Amino acid sequence: MPIGPMVKALRPKQWTKNGLVFAALIYAYQFDSVEAWVRAAGGFAVFCLVSSMGYLVNDLRDRAADAQHPTKRKRPIASGALPVRWAIAEAIGAGLFGLFTAAILGWPFLAVTLAYLVTTMTYSFFFKHVVILDVMMITAGFLWRAAAGAVVIAVHISPWLILCAAFLALFLGFNKRRGEIAMLSADGEPNTEELAGVRPSLAHYSMPMIQEFQSVTTSGAVISYALYTVLGSPTPWLLATMPFVLYGIFRYIYLVDRGDGAAPDEILVRDRHILVTVLLFVVVSIAVLALAPHRVS
Repeated sequence: MPIGPMVKALRPKQWTKNGLVFAALIYAYQFDSVEAWVRAAGGFAVFCLVSSMGYLVNDLRDRAADAQHPTKRKRPIASGALPVRWAIAEAIGAGLFGLFTAAILGWPFLAVTLAYLVTTMTYSFFFKHVVILDVMMITAGFLWRAAAGAVVIAVHISPWLILCAAFLALFLGFNKRRGEIAMLSADGEPNTEELAGVRPSLAHYSMPMIQEFQSVTTSGAVISYALYTVLGSPTPWLLATMPFVLYGIFRYIYLVDRGDGAAPDEILVRDRHILVTVLLFVVVSIAVLALAPHRVS
């Protein structure tokens, strides 16, 4: 049994995306509840399993194209390190165990998990090849994560926070496309045929277009978070976390411009500046929510 390739095929590095499940726990002021932490941790585990199922299905479908990609060819399925039959069995096992655990956490949470799974499968089988909609469907997956975090601990989540998650996901998605185009471009000029061979939707993007999308989504992410802290958060003192948000976004743009931004999940654990910024953001957020005076309902 190829244990190493099976673990790698689950893409554990990308489980950091599922940390969005904990957003509702923090911003709904439930971080002092042990039960809420246990249920949120269970929700996080479910989304790790279900998202890994999606990655396996995606890699199975794209193994031929991934074999031509400069970095994706090293993935277990594309490289042949993980046989197809083992990958299929692993995908089924991860999906079933994830859905079973979701049912234990409650039917409303199971419904959100199924919605996320349908979104992921729809992306893998169709929307990943449709320009612009490919990134928007990935964004929908992030929104389901945020919603799941609220549902699993039965709290209300601010629409402003959902809007922040949407713009941040769009920002990361379009910047990932920019990084992929830059990586596959020779002498700064994109090779349309090569881009189409790796990912059909890439051939329809251009650097000027991506930069326009980057400007819009950057502005949206910053403004929506600022408005959330002032209008939708438990305390306006959360505005103190704004410098971390700005620095994290600007640092990521800097890394993308240098050619290091094709994989946001890897940057989170590889770039010390962003890692420290995220940790400080979480610590300051919890401190502000715990100590600052709250709005009167």
